[in-house]
Amino acid sequence: MGSSSSVQISMLGLDSSGKTTILYRMKFQQYTNATPTISYNCETIKVKEGRAKGITFKIWDVGGQDNKRPLWNQYTRSSDGIIFVVDSVDRERLEEAKLELIRLLKNADNQRLPLLVIANKQDLPNSLDLCEIEKLLGLRDLHPGQVWAIQGACAITGEGLPEAMDAMFDLIVKKKSLKKKK
Repeated sequence: MGSSSSVQISMLGLDSSGKTTILYRMKFQQYTNATPTISYNCETIKVKEGRAKGITFKIWDVGGQDNKRPLWNQYTRSSDGIIFVVDSVDRERLEEAKLELIRLLKNADNQRLPLLVIANKQDLPNSLDLCEIEKLLGLRDLHPGQVWAIQGACAITGEGLPEAMDAMFDLIVKKKSLKKKK
């Protein structure tokens, strides 16, 4: 991928996980108070640092309420990757997040897409560590061809987000190189 490349990403996850706050933190480099997403937000973000420097990410932030989740596959159809955001403090809803992630990845088209899980709200007391979240989401049990990574972050401060974009970029590059070997 050249430094002037553009990729399209679907950012999904349960409502209140912090998707929109992450999106606008990356876009404006500052905290923006977000309201629940009724349908979707779309922003283009040119990465200014790290391994993904110069890459333009077009990110579709899709609402995570129950009635919006059946629409997720419409957004992933033309995506180069999926960012799945979870709330690291909300242990009760991690099982629900796991079920939605499994449902999402049952779609054969989505199994070919690189998956980055952003464990948001890592700054809060009682946040689960990445190993625990990985286990609760069953990431190691995903389809063998599924390339994935997990990254801790704090949408409010932006901590972990540059690393998340690098991880997403690395997954996309890895997936493209695996395709070439076939």
